[in-house]
Amino acid sequence: MPFIQILGYDVFNPIEVVPEFISDIGLKKGEKIDYAIFKDCQPTILVECKHWNQNLNIHDGQLLRYFHVSKAKFGLLTNGIIYKFYSDLVDTNKMDEKPFLEFNITEIKDNQIEELKKFHKSIFDAESIVNTASELKYTNELKNIFQNELSNPSPEFFKFFAKQVYPSVVTAKVLEQFTNLMKKSIQHHISDLITDRLKTALSKEDEEAKKQDAVLNEQLKVDENKIVTTQEELEAFMIVKTILRQKISSDRISYRDAQSYCAILLDDNNRKTICRFYFNGAKKYFVMLDDQKKEIKNEINSIDEIFNFSDTLFNVLETLSK
Repeated sequence: MPFIQILGYDVFNPIEVVPEFISDIGLKKGEKIDYAIFKDCQPTILVECKHWNQNLNIHDGQLLRYFHVSKAKFGLLTNGIIYKFYSDLVDTNKMDEKPFLEFNITEIKDNQIEELKKFHKSIFDAESIVNTASELKYTNELKNIFQNELSNPSPEFFKFFAKQVYPSVVTAKVLEQFTNLMKKSIQHHISDLITDRLKTALSKEDEEAKKQDAVLNEQLKVDENKIVTTQEELEAFMIVKTILRQKISSDRISYRDAQSYCAILLDDNNRKTICRFYFNGAKKYFVMLDDQKKEIKNEINSIDEIFNFSDTLFNVLETLSK
C-alpha cells in the first residue's frame, strides 16, 4: 500500500485502487487479485502480492491468468522487496513470460527509478510506457546475458573471441588454451574498469574538495578582515599568561581571535582551549569549557577578576597536558 501511494494513487479511494479485485477466469467465478489500479474507470495495473521470503518465479503464472481476462495493460508481481512489471509486448492480451522492469527496492538504481516514475499517476501514459518497455525489456535481457557470460562464460563465447585473434582453425586444444586466456582477460578488463572508475571518482572528489577549500579560504579571509583584537583582550591574554607561566613556558600559551570571542590556546592547538573571552558585548564574560566542551560563562566586571580563576586555570592546564 505505501508503494502504491508513492505512485500517487489513493489506496482508500475505491475508484482508484480496488483491493481483492474480482477477475473471473473461465469457469472459475469470484477469482480475486490483490489490487487493481484504475484509470478512467478501467483497470490499468494488476498487483499480485506475496510473502516477502517467497520466490516470485513460482507465482507469475497466477498473475498471467488474471492478466489474460482483464483489460489491464500492466501486471505487477511483488513480495514487497522484489518488484516485477509485466506487459503484453510479445502477444497482445497475453502477459509476457519475462518482466520488462524488475528491481530490488533495497538496491534500486537511478535508471530504475526513472522507469518507475512513468507509472506515477500524474504522468501515467500506458502507450508511452509500452513504447519504451520493449527496448527496456530486451536491453535488460542482453545485459543479463552479458553478465552471465562474464561470470560464467560459455564455450561459444570463448570460440567467438578465439576466432578473432587466432589465425588458424580453432581446435579443442586451442579452445582450451584460449579459455584460460579469456578468463584472465575478462578479469583484467573488469579490474581496469573499476580502477578507472575509482580514479575518476577520486579526481572529482579532489576537485570538489579544492573548490570547497577555496570557498572556505575566501570566507576565512573575509572573517579575518572583520576581526579586531582589542587592547582589553590583549591585556586579558597577558593576565592568563602571567598566571600559567608558573606551570609552563609562556611561549606555549597563545591566543586566536574570532568575531565573537578570543580564545586562549595551549600549544596553538584549537582542540586545547584554555579559556575564552567574550568582551564584545555590553557585558564581559570569562569562559571555561567543561568535559563535554560546553561553555561555562562567568560574568566579570573587570579583567583583573581573571586572577580569581587561577586555580581553575591550573586544573584546565593539567587536564590539557595529559
